[in-house]
Amino acid sequence: MSTLTIEQNRIAQYWALTKPRVTQLAVFCAVIGMFLATPDLPDWKIVVAATVGIWLLAGAAFAVNCLVEREIDARMARTARRPMARGEISVVQTLVFSGVIGGMGMWVLYNLVNPLTMWLTFATFVGYAVIYTIILKPATPQNIVIGGLSGAMPPALGWAAIANDVPMQAWILVLIIFIWTPPHFWALAMYRRDDYARSGLPMLPVTHGLKFTQFHVWLYTIALVSTSMLPFAVRMSGVIYLVSAAVLGAVFLWHSWQIWRHYTDLIARKTFTWSIIYLSLLFAALLVDHYIPL
Repeated sequence: MSTLTIEQNRIAQYWALTKPRVTQLAVFCAVIGMFLATPDLPDWKIVVAATVGIWLLAGAAFAVNCLVEREIDARMARTARRPMARGEISVVQTLVFSGVIGGMGMWVLYNLVNPLTMWLTFATFVGYAVIYTIILKPATPQNIVIGGLSGAMPPALGWAAIANDVPMQAWILVLIIFIWTPPHFWALAMYRRDDYARSGLPMLPVTHGLKFTQFHVWLYTIALVSTSMLPFAVRMSGVIYLVSAAVLGAVFLWHSWQIWRHYTDLIARKTFTWSIIYLSLLFAALLVDHYIPL
């Protein structure tokens, strides 16, 4: 194997530590928050700097997650190919990598955006990498509910980057993602329940069974659809968003109803996939409505 190929593989391994697909969705929601924070177009320099800084700190948090859960990941088919699980990257290398990109992210946010955004993003890092990953996840089947706040923070981070403030409207967006997280993650946990049983983590389908989890996915989806109407109720959005939220929510409700009443692993897998599409389209609808109000 050539030196170039080895270096490319090493870069790919470090890139995988940042869980890029998950990071992309989080940063997308942060960018939407940036655009919603101002009636005009935001300063593109701040948008770029905030996006880079938030991405770097999110990647650092996910690298710590991979480090802490390396033995758990090795027992699960879904995660066994991660670099830490395969022993391709050492503990020291991961810590250094996380520290470097996390430090870079904090520098970018503090110096090129504003201190509020840096501190909020750092608190999110601590919430995910320490409170959720180390304390909550192995301790309670409600881990994803309690720890979901850190994953729900991106819109507030983006809003703070532009406005240097986090008003009620930003927290409504955080609440939407917070309520979205349990049905999204439990759909995955249900069709991957054997994986989670091997992992030793107290995930809800393992500790309380499928029926209990199915019903809670249905309940949380009802709460999610109701919560998604709040932007229209407080007049931060208009008809375009209202119609979009209603249609997207109806599809999510149908998926969740299928999970509750006619469960199969295939239905759970489709629900998990739809949940990602749902959140992306919901926030995209907010952006469209922001600039084309009806």
